Amino acid sequence: MKLLVDMNLSPRWVGMLADAGFEAAHGSARGAKNAPDSEIVAYAELDDYVVLTHDLDVGVILAATHGERHSVVQICADDVSPDVIGT
Repeated sequence: MKLLVDMNLSPRWVGMLADAGFEAAHGSARGAKNAPDSEIVAYAELDDYVVLTHDLDVGVILAATHGERHSVVQICADDVSPDVIGT
């Protein structure tokens, strides 16, 4: 599984996910740090990534566009640090 870590999560997630055997990239590696969620979703679809996010908007975009090839994993926690909930 390939995971695209959304801009609202620390780039440290990439290393933690790689250590766990996942291919991962951070959204900041693909463009402007203020890229809208629609750009993140489009990139994820283009390269078959699942989006890892803390943002409700990504799931809404996927539902509204009837995304077929990609998905989203949403972290619902107050502290989204990989050090706290990564494992």
